[in-house]
Amino acid sequence: MTDPIQKPDLDDSINVTETHGRIARQVAAAARENKLGENGTQPVSLWLFLALAVVLIIAGGVLGSGGSLFAYGTTFREGYVRKPAPGKKEVGPEPKAALAAYSAKGAKIFTTCGGCHGPDGRGTANAPSLAGSAWVDGPTERLAMVVLNGLHGPTSTGKDFGGAGMPARGGSGPFSPEELAGVLTYVRNNFGNTVGDVVTVDMAKAALETSSKRAKAGQQVDAAELEAEHKKDLPGDKLDPNTLVDPVTLAPAAAK
Repeated sequence: MTDPIQKPDLDDSINVTETHGRIARQVAAAARENKLGENGTQPVSLWLFLALAVVLIIAGGVLGSGGSLFAYGTTFREGYVRKPAPGKKEVGPEPKAALAAYSAKGAKIFTTCGGCHGPDGRGTANAPSLAGSAWVDGPTERLAMVVLNGLHGPTSTGKDFGGAGMPARGGSGPFSPEELAGVLTYVRNNFGNTVGDVVTVDMAKAALETSSKRAKAGQQVDAAELEAEHKKDLPGDKLDPNTLVDPVTLAPAAAK
């Protein structure tokens, strides 16, 4: 068997054109065979990418115009509460003594006040100390009016800190009854103050109503108004500081 691409004998006459053509055909055949690859290694057509892009654009438009398609409010009914599993009791926060629960809520609110009164309630160059303050330890309505409306002019010690005075809640928005009850209870039982009572949520609601009906509603209070109109306790039934309440809602815990 002769080699089709054997070297030519230099003594023979050679048809260079014919030999070159034969070699070119053999090389071309080998090149075609080398192009064969394994299945799945062929490049993906650009048209497929374009088609997928069009599908994604259309799908995005449909979902974007779906309105409340994935909104939580349409997925669950209003007021829906999942029932506990059979044999299981509903688990919630452990009830706490009222004084501790109210004070814990108030401590979070007081972080807003601490910027002026100091984190320890001992006062700063711009605000009075809350420790042993006659307005903190005294009638609850007077204290509530200061907290709700802010104060200008002299404080309980007669000192005037000047400037714009104390803003209502540091300018961070209105209190809920639970927040107001918590912060009033907290300051009356911390920083060395040991009144030992709880300013209840109902009392806080009464304070909010009284504040809204002031002749100067929306304006800061001053010492004259506090002494003339608010030197009294807020109405409402007293709550034993040891009564167990829900630490979130401050509602009395259900009897077990």
